[in-house]
Amino acid sequence: MDDAHLLGQAILSARSDAIVAADRDGIIRFWNPGAERIFGHASSEAIGQSLDIIIPERLRKRHWDGFHHTMATGHSRYGEGDLLSVPALRKDGATISVEFTIVPLKTETGHMTGMVAVMRDVTARFEEMRQLKRKLAELTKPG
Repeated sequence: MDDAHLLGQAILSARSDAIVAADRDGIIRFWNPGAERIFGHASSEAIGQSLDIIIPERLRKRHWDGFHHTMATGHSRYGEGDLLSVPALRKDGATISVEFTIVPLKTETGHMTGMVAVMRDVTARFEEMRQLKRKLAELTKPG
């Protein structure tokens, strides 16, 4: 095995960040150990399922509208490297906050075949920011 292959294997098997790949229909085709840790679904449970298993119901229409637009056009309204923050759904039903970047999967001719998302659970940081904002609002409240 060459160094590039070893590097790829190491990144894909990491437990720190979730790496999830879906085909053009939004069916999960790759689910790494980080995704298992963050979302609670084993790889065997997630692969073959719709991305809906991690998308809160109230956000699904917006997600699928954007997903299908990107699959049809090859373009996302999010620039390359943009970090997106959204709520996500764990297997136990809990909602968490994740930050992620997306990478389109294209053939050599530019045909979209799917998407990869690299996600990080930022729930604790999000909650800390909410508490700080709440405290600041209380301290600056006229009174």
